[in-house]
Amino acid sequence: MASFLVSMSDDGLNAKAKALWEREALGGLTEDNNRVPKPIVALLVLTILTAFAITFPLWGQRPNAAIYAGYVAAMDTPQIQAMKDDKAAMAAIVQMTKNDDGGKWQALRDRHPLTMDDLRAIAPQIKALEAAGDNLQEYNVVGDHVTMANFEGNLITDNHGVTRHLHIQPWWDKGYFIDLFFIAFFFTGTTIAIKRLPPSSWQPRHLGH
Repeated sequence: MASFLVSMSDDGLNAKAKALWEREALGGLTEDNNRVPKPIVALLVLTILTAFAITFPLWGQRPNAAIYAGYVAAMDTPQIQAMKDDKAAMAAIVQMTKNDDGGKWQALRDRHPLTMDDLRAIAPQIKALEAAGDNLQEYNVVGDHVTMANFEGNLITDNHGVTRHLHIQPWWDKGYFIDLFFIAFFFTGTTIAIKRLPPSSWQPRHLGH
């Protein structure tokens, strides 16, 4: 393990790399064989952690049909039906439903606002799901379509007697898995590239420059 931390190349490959490095005059420029500066590593780690912290409630989160159920119910009230201006009607709906379920959905509604035309398009689909007794949290709103979410959680037996996976996005899954994959890929590739070089204890002379 200790040798791996120094170099992933054997002595023969390191000798060839050193010879090539010495021959490269680089147009008069010289490049030493130093380790990656610790402040740069710290800055990179801080950048990643900051990005995760800032985007935690946002990243990858899709609007589910449950957050608009209150809107659908409100749009059928006499007060909203009497309004002729769609923009004013939508603003009134938003105001009327702010405290639905203790404000549980308000943050998601703010991130995924609708126009009255959007609401008219998805309302019949949400009503149909409610009439069937389906869990609206298992359905995502994609454009003017309400579709089953593509998550696969624990097995449940639904209202129709069918045993299947629960399609609710876990609180901890905000798109981080794919991001973690790319971060791991980046660091693994970078580490392999760096460790293929000769150990940093050796410094090239650059033909005496």
